[in-house]
Amino acid sequence: MTTTPRHRPVVPAPVDVPSGRSVHTETPAPGDPRLARLSLNQATVKRWSLTQAVDGCLRAGLPAIGLWREHVQETGLERSARLVRDAGLRVSSYCRGGFLSDPSRTDALEDNRRAIDEAAELGAPVLVMVAGGLPEGDRDLAGARERVAEGIHALAPYAAERGVRLGLEPLHPLFCADRAVLSTLGQALDLAEQFSPEVVGVVVDTYHVWWDPAVFDQIARAGAAGRITSFQVCDWITPLPVDSLLGRGMVGDGHIDARALHRAVLAAGYEGDVEWEVFNEDVWSADGDEVIATMARRHAECVL
Repeated sequence: MTTTPRHRPVVPAPVDVPSGRSVHTETPAPGDPRLARLSLNQATVKRWSLTQAVDGCLRAGLPAIGLWREHVQETGLERSARLVRDAGLRVSSYCRGGFLSDPSRTDALEDNRRAIDEAAELGAPVLVMVAGGLPEGDRDLAGARERVAEGIHALAPYAAERGVRLGLEPLHPLFCADRAVLSTLGQALDLAEQFSPEVVGVVVDTYHVWWDPAVFDQIARAGAAGRITSFQVCDWITPLPVDSLLGRGMVGDGHIDARALHRAVLAAGYEGDVEWEVFNEDVWSADGDEVIATMARRHAECVL
């Protein structure tokens, strides 16, 4: 693994990846202060191994990475922790736990405890929690939300013992049936506030919260209690693809005012990393280094 960043010259970038949108902003070089809080979520370079993602961060001068369990499991937990540590990267988050809405969730609780242990070993400050959707044939939305709350109550003491925060991530209502019965930041906060802020907080993901007319009030509410565990960015692009999960774009290609949301979390006291998490087939098929370069340019243009 490369442990020393390979500095590339700063050159004008005439074409962005993957949209083809013409720009002439220079790519921030390693050491540029605009990169100081920029994190690459592994989902953005999904087809890269953990080693490739770490090396890509080093080449681009990124200080942090958001890890995914599937990549850590492929690499091995101990080796993954060593790779990131030896590279000098921060782990901004660990994705993901949750899926606690099924009535029979003993296996899910055990898997979440393993995820908490992994997060602790990796030095991840937060385990991102996706609530889970409605079990097949179930239409009891209120009951599903109650089961999620019960699951968080069961896991919170275990997470506290290991120094890992649980970050409840509300997902856009489009995903309520199959992925997350928590749809708004307000709902996530109502649950998080049953616990100490050091144990349970919330994830603010632009893709999932941008539409909510109460989002800025809820960000302020979360910040006042010190509950913002992670800030993730991407864009909402239309038309949505057949697989709506892959309807995320690079910031600047869609409809979300990422800069306004970034300002809101900063005003609310958030001091952590800004994680770029993009699920998109075109992005995954592009050259990883070019994706990261686009990410760095767009971060300077559209977020900061």
